[in-house]
Amino acid sequence: MFVNMLVTNPAFQWRFMVDNMFTPPVLNGVRTSLVLTVLAMLIGVAMGVVLAVMRLSPSPVVSAAAWAYTWFFRAVPRIVLAILFGNLGILYTRFYVGFPFDQQLLELLGFSDADARIFGVDARTIGAGFVAGLLALALSEAAYMAEIVRAGISSIDPGQTEAAQALGMSRLLTLRRIVLPQAMRVIVPPTGNETIAMLKDTALVAFVPVTNELFFQLQAIGSRTFQIFPMLVAACIWYLAMTSVLMIAQHFVERRFSRGFGVPREQAAAVPAGGMGGAS
Repeated sequence: MFVNMLVTNPAFQWRFMVDNMFTPPVLNGVRTSLVLTVLAMLIGVAMGVVLAVMRLSPSPVVSAAAWAYTWFFRAVPRIVLAILFGNLGILYTRFYVGFPFDQQLLELLGFSDADARIFGVDARTIGAGFVAGLLALALSEAAYMAEIVRAGISSIDPGQTEAAQALGMSRLLTLRRIVLPQAMRVIVPPTGNETIAMLKDTALVAFVPVTNELFFQLQAIGSRTFQIFPMLVAACIWYLAMTSVLMIAQHFVERRFSRGFGVPREQAAAVPAGGMGGAS
């Protein structure tokens, strides 16, 4: 009955859907969604590792700062963050990068012509569609990746770190050479899930708006032709196809990082009752 509905119900408009879901604007939207996913995950993973290390720091100030970051960005929905970053121009007209000295303080010290600002960026540039959407997705993802990495690091036996320190390895070298390689088995599966979720969440930047994003383009075609439902189905098909490819890639990556952990079920069944070999 379900297949019959797909074939016979005229609301799907299959011919119209196929003719419009592969047009150049839609294909450009697919590319934008993939680029957003890759960049947001790269930034999110890099910041997540730093935040996870900060959470595990013995310094209460550093640990509290990392906790505050994860608390905020895990609590606020990504669509709210995307719209918020798209309206940063309301708060500031320009963002400056420089030394942490106030201009009035410099004048009190006698540097009336000094300027502690190195360069500035127009807020409209940061609040532009693509950049605002990328910042919202990446900063939010960093909070989730921080918890994933922290869980992976915490799963490693503390004796590994103690042995590395006994050999004279620094804390950073121990983390890079001993802890993180072993923690990857725990980190990779949820990171794959986060990547798939990120690809789907790129649809949220249509509300910034990012006009060359996949969902925005499909919505535009549906609104322009008054064929809303077929374009929504087309969006489902596109996201199903892309996430299916990521799921296959995730399977092989997980298998790659899980090598050497545990005995495969087929090998365990083939082991004799007396053990792996030798005299019984």
